[in-house]
Amino acid sequence: MADITFKHVVKTYDKGNTVVPDLNLEIKDKEFVVLVGPSGCGKSTTLRMIAGLEEVSGGELYIGDRKVNDVPPKDRDIAMVFQSYALYPHMTVYKNMAFALELRKVPKDEIDKKVREAAKILGLEEYLKRKPKELSGGQRQRVALGRAMVRQPAVFLLDEPLSNLDAKLRTEMRSQIAALHKRLQTTFVYVTHDQTEAMTMGDRIVVMKDGVIQQFDTPQMLYNYPCNKFVAGFIGSPQMNFLNVVVKKEGENLFLTFGTYKIPVQKPELEAYVDKEVIMGIRPEDIHAEESFLSISEASNIEANVDLAEMMGSEIYLYLNCCGQKMVARVPSRTGIRADDMVKLALDVNKIHVFDAETENVICH
Repeated sequence: MADITFKHVVKTYDKGNTVVPDLNLEIKDKEFVVLVGPSGCGKSTTLRMIAGLEEVSGGELYIGDRKVNDVPPKDRDIAMVFQSYALYPHMTVYKNMAFALELRKVPKDEIDKKVREAAKILGLEEYLKRKPKELSGGQRQRVALGRAMVRQPAVFLLDEPLSNLDAKLRTEMRSQIAALHKRLQTTFVYVTHDQTEAMTMGDRIVVMKDGVIQQFDTPQMLYNYPCNKFVAGFIGSPQMNFLNVVVKKEGENLFLTFGTYKIPVQKPELEAYVDKEVIMGIRPEDIHAEESFLSISEASNIEANVDLAEMMGSEIYLYLNCCGQKMVARVPSRTGIRADDMVKLALDVNKIHVFDAETENVICH
């Protein structure tokens, strides 16, 4: 069993700089968990504490049932894949993959079997006699994965392993790593600052900010039910639009108002915020330009000036100005909208999120 449990774990560096103040996290056996957040949020430090490359300053860290605070890295039954591949340049691919097993005095025939099995899974069979310099970035990263695989660890730790690859290779390697996890049935902990990687690969995602977990949930839950403005803005591409609005009540009806617009909402949680400013969040894909949607949602129609129209193939990203507030909409390219157009758009009121203006915590979805 390779559950990983953090109980009130603290990481403080020599000069009193605390990067992880109080981490409580439970990663289940065989789970693929992604740690995501902006640079300096503590995600790589958290991974390195699991690996034993960073000492735990306080609290308890368990792998399985064993407390590993003082267990050296080599005895933790983990394998780590780095951003830089960290291959031995003078060794062949075969030797790179076999090296850790040779150090453990594993019998030669067993080493050969494990290396060739891993090479077959990763499509590296024809490269076993080559040196790292003769390989592409994607092939080198597969060798780094293979070197970790042959050790059959209880836990795989991957620290931004795709950040040195170009966009096409990254997409390819994402699916390969996800397939590898499925095949190996081992616990994977993966660090990235790329929310697309997190959303496409993780069973669950840990969103971190300033060493603190903001939310730990499935990709779908993070996308549909973010717990605060930070998570809402971090998950999704382009990011969620945030507008400063005032809650108004007319009779029994509640509205979110800005400029000349009154967006009707049926969210009883907003009763306590009548006449107060709140933050309205709506994703670019929930702003529509099609005639059918405009006629259904006339009450939530707005007009906006298009500052920029980015052609993305099947979609256009519209950068908008509406009553002095900036927004982005994702609309089908068949709409043919261009820069400087004045466009009518409909907000999907069922997809609106509302956040407290002071705490930035979610009020309602």
